[in-house]
Order: sequence, then C-alpha cells, then structure tokens
Amino acid sequence: MTRIFTACLGTETNSFSPIPTGMSVFEGAMLVRGGAHGPTPSLFAVPLVRWRERARALGWEVREGLAAFATPAGDTTRATHEALRDEILADLRAAMPVDAVLLNLHGAMIADGYPDAEGDLLARVRGIVGPKVPIAAELDLHCHLTAKKVSSADILVIFKEYPHVDVAERAEEVFELLRRTLAGELRPTMALHDCGMLGIYPTTAVPMTDIVASMSALEREPGVLSVSLAHGFPWGDTPEVGTRTLVVTDGDPALAARHAAALAERVWAARDAIVPPFLSIDAAIDRVLAAGPGAKPFVLADTADNPGIGAAGDSTFLLARLIERGAGGFALSPLWDPIATQLAFDAGVGATLDMRLGGKLGPGSGDALDVRVEVKSLTPSARQPFGGTMAPLGRLAWLRIGGPDDAAAIDVVVNDYRIQTFHPDCFAQAGIDPMRPRALVAKSTQHFHAGFAPIAREILYVSAPGSGSMDMAALKHRTVVRPLWPRVAQPPQGPVALR
Repeated sequence: MTRIFTACLGTETNSFSPIPTGMSVFEGAMLVRGGAHGPTPSLFAVPLVRWRERARALGWEVREGLAAFATPAGDTTRATHEALRDEILADLRAAMPVDAVLLNLHGAMIADGYPDAEGDLLARVRGIVGPKVPIAAELDLHCHLTAKKVSSADILVIFKEYPHVDVAERAEEVFELLRRTLAGELRPTMALHDCGMLGIYPTTAVPMTDIVASMSALEREPGVLSVSLAHGFPWGDTPEVGTRTLVVTDGDPALAARHAAALAERVWAARDAIVPPFLSIDAAIDRVLAAGPGAKPFVLADTADNPGIGAAGDSTFLLARLIERGAGGFALSPLWDPIATQLAFDAGVGATLDMRLGGKLGPGSGDALDVRVEVKSLTPSARQPFGGTMAPLGRLAWLRIGGPDDAAAIDVVVNDYRIQTFHPDCFAQAGIDPMRPRALVAKSTQHFHAGFAPIAREILYVSAPGSGSMDMAALKHRTVVRPLWPRVAQPPQGPVALR
C-alpha cells in the first residue's frame, strides 16, 4: 500500500513588523495535530484535507504530521521554529517508510537564525527520506522562492491568483502531479529564474490577468507540467527576496529553463503596469468627496496596515485625516484594538465615552487618537468568509465618531482578533449595512477584492505610512544585497543555480 506523509508549516514574515511570531501566534491561528481540523478547517488546512481525501479514495495510507500556521507578523523566534520543525520531522520519522511527502508551506517564513525557514524544513525532510522519495509542496505566491526550496523538492506549485482564490485548485494540481510521479508516468524537473523585481501585483486587472492566463495555457503544451510566478514578499528581509518564475517539466530541464526565462521576460516588460495605482491618503479622500452620493460605496484599501502582511492592523494615519477633515460618511473595519473593544463591551450599547483609539504598537501604527465615541453595537463573536472557509474576527464593537446622522459620522469597528479585512461581513456583522456609507475603509492589500468588488463603486488603493509601506524603493532591508527594481532601473536577471 502506498503511504504518504503530510504536514504544514508557515507564516508570512514581515521583518518590519513590531510583533514577534512566537508559539502563541501559531496557537491563535492553526496548530493542529493528527489531522484534527474539524468541520470548518482554516484556509491553510484546505490542501491537507484535500490530499487526505484524494489519497484515501485511492486506497493510500495517510500519515498526518503537525499542521502549524501563524498570522503574519515579525520574525519567528528561533525556539518556536525549531520546536515546530522538529515536531514535524519527528512525525515523519515515526511514519517511515513513506512513498511520498506532501507539504503545505507558505514560503515567506523567516526565523531568527533561519532566513529561509521553510527551506530549512524541506532540506531536513530530504535528509530523512533520501533522494528517491518524491517531495511535493504547495506555496503561497508571496513566497521567497529560494534555490534551497527548489533543490530540496521534486514538485513545487504556487498559487496563481492574488487574492488567493485558487488554493484548493492548486492543491489538486500538486496531488495529481505527485500521483502520476508515483505511477511512473512523470519525471518532474524544475527551473528557476530571477526577475530582479520587488513589488505587489494583483491578478484582478490587466496585464496580470493576461499573464496568469498565459501561464495556464503554457501548462497545456507537451512536456510542461506546471508554471508558477512567485511574486515574492517585499517586506521579508532575506537575501533571496523578490519575484521569480518556476516551471516544472517532464524530464526536460532545458524546456523548463526556456519557459521560465520567457515568463520572466514578460513579467519584466510589464513591470510598470502590473503595480496597482496607489493614491495618497488625501487624494483618496478627495476622490470620494468629489464624487458625491452614489448607489454603491467607494472601497479604500489601507494597504500599509494590512495584518495579512504582518502589519499591526491598528494604524491611525487614514482615520486621523478623516477626523481632521471632518469627512463624514466613512466606515472602517476592523481596527485591531483589544483595549478599546473591552472598554466598549464594559460600557454597553448606547454609551458615550472618551476613548484612545489605535496607535498602540509604535511608529508604524501612528499616534493614538483621543476621540469621543458612541457605542452603537456589540458582537460577541464574528467571522468573515474567505477562500471557501470562515475566518474569525473575534469580538466587534461599532463605535461612532461625530454624527448623529450617517452622512456626518465616521464609523469605526474595533475588534480583539488581529486579521485583515476580507469581506463586507466585517461591517455587516458589526451592525453596519456596507451599502450605506459613502466609503468603506478595508485594512487589506488585495484579499479584500473578491468580497468587495461586487459592491464597490470604485476601489482605491491607498499608500499610507506603516510597516507594510508600498514604497518598495525605500524598504530598509539589511540582508538584501542584490540590486532590485525599482531601486535600480536595470538589475541583473537570469537563471538561478540549483544546489
């Protein structure tokens, strides 16, 4: 009987975040043993559940190791990484002998002493199973696609879409390639190419939509098994940060290298067009105010304070300007502030009180705001949909600044669970009809798009200060020595040598 081993380890490390990633951050997001994911698995458990179902349908035995994932924050502590890694390796040794290993990884995890934490895990897994047992993994497209990762695995498949609406689809792709490899039908080989770029590239607009379509079309050509674009995670301070292409072919390394280079050239040629148009805070507010009333709200993405890229989620830069300008009719959700949330629950619905909002975690969060608020609604436990799963929001408190009428008020939803804005339910579950305000402020970079696009009058990407700054040329990396665009106009590009 075929026996496979599965496990998960990952987080998305923002080296400029003030929040260290310790064991409690994993415990608060996903720390599951023995496959006990329950009836509503988290997004990063979806591949593991799919692989288990597919394998058992084939009569295979599945040994499930630790599944650990943390909400993005700062560097993972050395002790935490080593403890989680070693538990997975112990699970693997207990499962031996295995015919294959399937890993769900993010790919942008950085730990103290381990600039490529998931590459460290892959290399150690290879050391246990030996050179002949296939290792396959699914990665987030914001991964650091390092030579160590690629050299340690046989099959790597990366999400194609941002927002990540294809997690389950890519999981199926990984499994099918592994199944065919075990059947002797395929001999996967991979090629890696460096684009020499830093950036964030939503796949919801041209030319990225066309690039993604071309990748899928290429996978239908003879000999090509999988085509991936690793956007990279710019806020990770690690030597191999940046955008890279990966092509998997059936035993043809030259074909893989040729297609990886061609895709990299296409991405490079589109570099100026694939970055979304960012507006300053005041320019975004001006756009909303100039437009006047409408049937749908504007959606302002506060991209620099996105907890999904490791920011705190408590920054006040945009909110402060709304208050200073008296710009009513705006609503923001959620602002991570456990203290304000507790005070609102203690005060109760209808209470009016002076409160210090946000700005708790240092310069990237801005200054705390001293405001008078009315507690409009309290929600003891809330969730929002994302990627086919339900993500927790924790307790929500709807606080109103100004008013009393809707058009003059600024509504703020505070919560006690740090998470980005995925869906209009962030507002609806707090009691705010998301169609009522003239503009909704989402603390997210792009994952809000699938949920908000259907109701948005227009989506505006706002470049505010914060630990998720979109000024790629100004990011203060310490370990990155490679010249990268947009820091330099013509950085070196080319194939990446595999070890």
